[in-house]
Amino acid sequence: MDAHRPGEVAHAPLLLLIEDDAGDALLVEELVADSAPEMKVVWVQSLADARDALTNTAPDCVLLDLHLPDAHGLEAVARVHQYAETVPIVVLTGLAEEQTGLAAVAVGAQDYLVKGRVEPELFGRAVRYAIQRKQAEQHAAALQASELHAQENARLERGLLPSPLVSTNDVEVVARYRPGRAAALLGGDFYDVVQTSDGAVHALIGDVSGHGPDEAAVGVALRIAWRTLVLAGIVGELQMQKLEEILLAERAADRVFATVTTMVMAPDRAAVSVMRAGHPGLLLRTGRAVEWVEAPGGPALGLIPGAANWPIHTFDLPPEGAVVLFTDGLFEGHTGGGHERLGESGLLELARNGGRLGSDEFADALVRDAEKLAEAHGGLADDVAVVHVRWNGDANR
Repeated sequence: MDAHRPGEVAHAPLLLLIEDDAGDALLVEELVADSAPEMKVVWVQSLADARDALTNTAPDCVLLDLHLPDAHGLEAVARVHQYAETVPIVVLTGLAEEQTGLAAVAVGAQDYLVKGRVEPELFGRAVRYAIQRKQAEQHAAALQASELHAQENARLERGLLPSPLVSTNDVEVVARYRPGRAAALLGGDFYDVVQTSDGAVHALIGDVSGHGPDEAAVGVALRIAWRTLVLAGIVGELQMQKLEEILLAERAADRVFATVTTMVMAPDRAAVSVMRAGHPGLLLRTGRAVEWVEAPGGPALGLIPGAANWPIHTFDLPPEGAVVLFTDGLFEGHTGGGHERLGESGLLELARNGGRLGSDEFADALVRDAEKLAEAHGGLADDVAVVHVRWNGDANR
């Protein structure tokens, strides 16, 4: 395969000449033959014909006369841009029209040439430079768009992945987020942790169905709404109802839903209350032991708008116990041929293998080991969020 330098056209350039005067058209064809015989020329005599040619031939450059039967002056430049914005334009002017040529460059043409005053070498160089400059413009625009897209994603990720709002040093929060970058898009996983004035620790984890900025934006809206509700003292089933109202208002399509788990660790450190809306269970760490807790729950938010209920499940929290919340991307990666996945039982086994690790190491190992098992089968395609929460120090019961 032939290698081509950046900006170099990989084939013989095709020029579209838009010129109604046959004599001037012949002059251009002679310039091409003398300066760049590898270039090919398609000649049309009006912008109407040029429109069809731009669609059917995909030229590398347009040579444009400014006096056509159906367009004059800068209007002709604007209309060629309208038909084919990415094709460079070299304007052909008369001797007394140099200012018009300059004006054409100012509105988007790459260059201008004066008819009858162009040497073959200058003509060939002007056309090649016009093509390369246009390609450089397009590359710069694409880079800028990519940078803006990355900045937007970063802003969305900051909204999805907040700093925990805790008021004492008695709470240890470890969070991990691994974006699924197979399609270079954000997903809708989100989480948050807030400690209220009574000392209780509230935690949230959720997953909006689908992938991309729209789903991520819904996740950000749900997370911020949840934090606001917690700080306003709205808890329990009413809190879940309000989150569903937000989802219904913010989602882009009726098929979009969100799975959510909310948790409250009581100020006395003795109990945990959980509400689950279609979300996976959670892990309870006690010393080196790890158990799976599948709290009773209701449907995901948005599946049965206004008709669902979500029971509150309360269980004991052992001394120095920790609760681990996560999204289903952690255990849905393929680990073998066919449809074999890690699954909930496989995830529990991984967690028990790391039972003696500290909070940070445990969270890291959980994500790392799940990734490793799925690596040979496409990796973890979905976003993964893990939140590890526990009380620090001795319990004051």
